[in-house]
Amino acid sequence: MKGILYVVATPIGNLEDITERALKTLRTVDLIAAEDTRHTLKLLTHYGIRKKLVSYWSAREKLKAGEITARLGEGLSVALVSDAGTPGISDPGGELIRRAIEEGIEVAAVPGPSAFTAALSISGLDTREFTFIGFLPAKKAERTKKLKALALEERTLVFYEAPHRLLETLADMKTAFTGRRRAVVVKEITKIHEEAVRGDLEGVLDSMEAKTVAGEYVIAVAGRVKEVTEPSIEEALAEMGALMKKGLGRKEAAKSVANSYGISVNEIYQRSLKG
Repeated sequence: MKGILYVVATPIGNLEDITERALKTLRTVDLIAAEDTRHTLKLLTHYGIRKKLVSYWSAREKLKAGEITARLGEGLSVALVSDAGTPGISDPGGELIRRAIEEGIEVAAVPGPSAFTAALSISGLDTREFTFIGFLPAKKAERTKKLKALALEERTLVFYEAPHRLLETLADMKTAFTGRRRAVVVKEITKIHEEAVRGDLEGVLDSMEAKTVAGEYVIAVAGRVKEVTEPSIEEALAEMGALMKKGLGRKEAAKSVANSYGISVNEIYQRSLKG
């Protein structure tokens, strides 16, 4: 019987954010596959968990994925963890998850902390729909191209960024995104030095330039605001005329068109009388 691969979310800063289910899983599996065993050992030591660890850090992920999948095939249960947050979400782990699925091994989610959802929840931006981008390309030309492709996106955009590229990325966003886009930069979320800087992109960039840039960052930017055009009275009159030709009375046609175009029933009715 094959084992189960548990994809376990771990704290992104505050160790108290780990779930009881995650702790139970880490205590009961046969093996923990960690992005960095030294980092994960700190979490395990904090909670008194002693378990065999194997590293799958990014440079060796493909090689280690095969070895870990083989252990799962032998019936061992494995917990997959990254240094912080949810494995596979802008973090290593995707290769192992894909290999396990291809081998017919059960993959179970043990959900929990995620930096981008935590930052988005306190952003004050529209969260009904959003697009998670993760890390932008490191090279300026590629990053600029990517941002231009996102300029017309109407959903809230969410990014991760490294401290040494933060100011350059914000400047590129200010250039690529038209209008006074609202934005928030969240630093070190759930950690001691957590901070959220809000405003339009220009204001946020100015604020960050005056600060010491260090730590981990999430950037959320409002989507493009769709331009609202005033309804054309001529178009409304034309539609009203078409309804009347189909047998609808003038008042009924006026009511129908007024509702659709968001204009006064009396206005369009009076205009229709003038022919």
